[in-house]
Amino acid sequence: MVRSELHQGLEGVTVAETSCSRVDGEAGELLIGGVPVEALAANATYEESVFLLFEDRLPTADELADFRADLATRRDIHADVRAVLRRAAEEEASAMDALRMGTAAATLGTEDCSQTATARRVVAVFPTIVATYWRYRQGEEPIDPRTDLGHAANYLYMLTGEEPNEADVRGLETYLNTVIDHGVNASTFTARTVVSTESDLVSAATAAVGSLKGPLHGGAPGPVLDMLRTVHERGDPEAYVREKLAAGERLMGFGHRVYRVRDPRAAVLSSAAERLYAASGDDDFFETVRAFESVAVDALAEHSTDRRLETNVEFYTAALLDGIGIPQALFTATFGVSRVAGWMAHCREQRTDNRLVRPVSRYVGETDRTWTPVGDR
Repeated sequence: MVRSELHQGLEGVTVAETSCSRVDGEAGELLIGGVPVEALAANATYEESVFLLFEDRLPTADELADFRADLATRRDIHADVRAVLRRAAEEEASAMDALRMGTAAATLGTEDCSQTATARRVVAVFPTIVATYWRYRQGEEPIDPRTDLGHAANYLYMLTGEEPNEADVRGLETYLNTVIDHGVNASTFTARTVVSTESDLVSAATAAVGSLKGPLHGGAPGPVLDMLRTVHERGDPEAYVREKLAAGERLMGFGHRVYRVRDPRAAVLSSAAERLYAASGDDDFFETVRAFESVAVDALAEHSTDRRLETNVEFYTAALLDGIGIPQALFTATFGVSRVAGWMAHCREQRTDNRLVRPVSRYVGETDRTWTPVGDR
């Protein structure tokens, strides 16, 4: 019998062609829709990034205005979805559980179920689902979305009830653009696998949320923030790093499955965080973050000589989202608010030239068992 080559976790296996993003782990480069992430994240609105992924080009001014207005009209969620989110909040379900529940019911009350309409609908309602759940979790009534605010600004508005300042909006916009897509990662592969069966986009998004919930994919920024707060309170980053490494513990926010150098998204988000904290006039915490990164990278280089563990996207995600005022419990859900556009773009690609995703496994079990009636066992 011919034994198939084993690639655990499908590592190194090319499973799709895409124009959504190109990840170069050796060079530390990321293109989103052909645009370097540094340029896109710092300049685009989230709606421009979504349009780029959906249409494989940047929109004109008129196209952007129409696209933004169309997304804004799709933000409301059905009363039954609100009831589910209220119940989830009352039972203290996690934000990702609430997002999964809300996503599954995202198209309730909608008449246009075409692929284009559904993709836009799913992107538009993610912030509303998360913000509605969070308001209920805080014992407050949800805030209706506004159509006159951009995607990022509206999300912040629905969380707080206050129109956000320009610095916070730009900070969140930069984050949403930075993490909107990243190759065929676990959640994106999940979404593509679902639609490869000729299932629907809502099912694909719901499955992708379940994948993103896992701490090995989308859950690291929360623990990173806990670590940074502890270091800031203690005031001695070097001592903290040495203690953790001596105890054989992992430093969250360093190392990546793909990148062998500093994650390019970390550079984008560190610059965004620096601008945000400088604008706020409260940059003591960010100075600790910078100092910690420097100490940690050097210490990790000494400790892990076989592989250099550089700063990844989660490290500065924690600092940036905290500075904006996003609750720590919503960090992963906010990641989903961004990445859902990438999921939808990949699903549309999958459908264009579809082949059922069907990898094989290597059987390692017994082969000589015989059947014995239950009474004789």
